[in-house]
Amino acid sequence: MIAIFAQADLTATRSQVSDWLKKDEDPEQQPVDDKTLACFLNGLINDMRGKKEGAKPEPEDKLDYNIIFRKLKIALNLQADDILKILALVDIKISKHELSAFFRKKGHKHYRVCKEQILRNFLHGIQIKYRNDEEIEKENVWGKKEK
Repeated sequence: MIAIFAQADLTATRSQVSDWLKKDEDPEQQPVDDKTLACFLNGLINDMRGKKEGAKPEPEDKLDYNIIFRKLKIALNLQADDILKILALVDIKISKHELSAFFRKKGHKHYRVCKEQILRNFLHGIQIKYRNDEEIEKENVWGKKEK
C-alpha cells in the first residue's frame, strides 16, 4: 500500500497505513480523509495501468461513491460486462443503462447517484472474483488446489 501511495506522489508511513486499516472499534484506528483516499486510488490506477504522460491528475478534495466506483473501474480496466458479472457474483442485477448512469458527469440528464449498497456489493464481488482467480492460478501452477 505504501508503494501505491508513492505512485501518486504521497508519502505514507507503515504506521499510518496500519492505523488506517485497524477496525473501527480499535482506539488507534484513524479515519482516511477523502484526499488521501483519492491519492490511493490515483496511485492504484498508476500501478495497475501505468503512469500517463503529462500532468498528473489532482486528487479530489471530496469523494463520492460515483468517483470511487469510476476510479476502481479504471484501475482494474473493467468494461460494463465485467462489472455486471462481478455484481452478479453477489446477486445484484442491474442493466447496462443503469450502470452507465453511475459513470456520467454530474448534471448529465442520465446521471445517477451511486448508493453505498451498490459500491459495497461491487467491492464484495471484486473480493470474490479475485480470490477465486488466485485460487484457480494456484491450482493450475501446482496441479492441485492450495488453501
